[in-house]
Amino acid sequence: MVEDRSVSGRIYAAINFTLLAIIALITVLPFVHVVAGSFTTNAELAANKFVLIPKVWSLEAYRFIFSTNTIFKAMGVSIGVTLIGTVFSMLLTALMAYGLARKDLDGRRTINFLVVFTMLFNGGLIPTFLVVKELGMIDTFASLIIPSSISAFNMIILKNFFQNIPEGLEESARIDGCNDFGILFKIVLPLSMPAIATISLFYAVTYWNTYMSAILYLNDSAKWPIQVLLRQIVVLASGLDHSAELDGTVPPPDQTIKMAVIVVATLPILLVYPYLQKHFAKGALLGSMKG
Repeated sequence: MVEDRSVSGRIYAAINFTLLAIIALITVLPFVHVVAGSFTTNAELAANKFVLIPKVWSLEAYRFIFSTNTIFKAMGVSIGVTLIGTVFSMLLTALMAYGLARKDLDGRRTINFLVVFTMLFNGGLIPTFLVVKELGMIDTFASLIIPSSISAFNMIILKNFFQNIPEGLEESARIDGCNDFGILFKIVLPLSMPAIATISLFYAVTYWNTYMSAILYLNDSAKWPIQVLLRQIVVLASGLDHSAELDGTVPPPDQTIKMAVIVVATLPILLVYPYLQKHFAKGALLGSMKG
């Protein structure tokens, strides 16, 4: 009987490993194709629809993308918006989540209902634009941060995480003379680092991928974040006439530029994620538990 269980366990492990390996390949291979395609020539990419290792390595796509200092300015805008926006959003989210996690808060159920209601219904594009305009945020970086500063989904996750913290810790802090802000910043937040890291990553990805808000609210192209500028680069490259040379130079390969744009837009988040990975799964799991 023990031997049969061992055999069945080995069969299960083999099947499990095989399925996970297939899923991993399905997930990783498209990204490998994009990275490889960004370093190959347009001719090879047109001849081989799926490239994993380029036969001829080329940096023409990246030379075209980084041929102007505008992209570095756009990168700086995105980094600044991401850092400031993430800190600002986490501060507001933590304050609201801590208040709603308190069982003695009057009107707590009503406020929770209103928060959940915004996840199902919102004012729409035009009312939001009018609000941003009336607040004087058109063509300012504040329009990329303030309208999306709090996510109801992220706030609920953090609130549920706060509810899992033992009440005895807060009572002990109050006996020692801590007020609500002292309890939040000295007790609750340090114990909530997995959830803080998880939600910070959510906010950072959202701000880094800012596109629609920039299109709607920014009139000055010098203030464009990286996502908008990369889109303009793709449009410019796709609109070039590839049937002839311009001034004796070969037009840039539009297909490889699209691949390179994806790499440039994705790489910063991929570099940050490994540092938050150990907190990510734990924070998402504990934040989903109801205390």
